[in-house]
Amino acid sequence: MNRIIRESRPADVPEIMLVMEAAKKIMRSSGNMHQWADGYPSEAVIASDMEKHGGFVIEEAGRIVGYFAFLPSPEPTYLNIYDGAWLDDTQSYHVIHRIASYPDAHGIFSDIMDFSFKHDTNIRIDTHKDNHIMQHNIMKHGFAYCGIIYLANGDERLAYQKLSIQKQ
Repeated sequence: MNRIIRESRPADVPEIMLVMEAAKKIMRSSGNMHQWADGYPSEAVIASDMEKHGGFVIEEAGRIVGYFAFLPSPEPTYLNIYDGAWLDDTQSYHVIHRIASYPDAHGIFSDIMDFSFKHDTNIRIDTHKDNHIMQHNIMKHGFAYCGIIYLANGDERLAYQKLSIQKQ
C-alpha cells in the first residue's frame, strides 16, 4: 500500500467532505452518536485548517482516502485540563484533529502517527468519550491519558499526549 500524505488544497474539499461523511457513518455504526454532529466538520473548518497550512490528505492510488489536521500549539481548548495534567506543559506541541478515513482504508491512524512524529516529538490529541475506535488507536500508539478538556462549545473530550524521542 503506497500512500502519500500531502497538504490539502481547496480543490480537495469536495473529496474531503465525502471522507468526513464516511467517518461519521463509522462513528454512528460503532455507537458514537454525538461526535461530529450538526454539520461538523464543515467546509469552513476544513478551509481554516488549510489557511493555517495544517490540513492534510492521505492519498492512495491517486484517491483521497483520509484527512487530518496537524496544527501547532497553542490549542486554546488545551489551556485548561481537568481531572489530570499534561505530561509536559512547557514545550511547544502539535495537535491532531479531525482524523477521518474510508472504512476500507486500513492503517490510516498509523500513517498519521508516522507523519506527525517526523515533524514533532510532542503530540496531543483528544476524542469523544463514545469514540472507542479512536481511544483504542490512541492508546495502541503509546499515548497517555491526561485528563478532560472542554471544546469552545462546552463539549467534553478525553485528552491524550505522547512525548517521543525523535531518531536522527
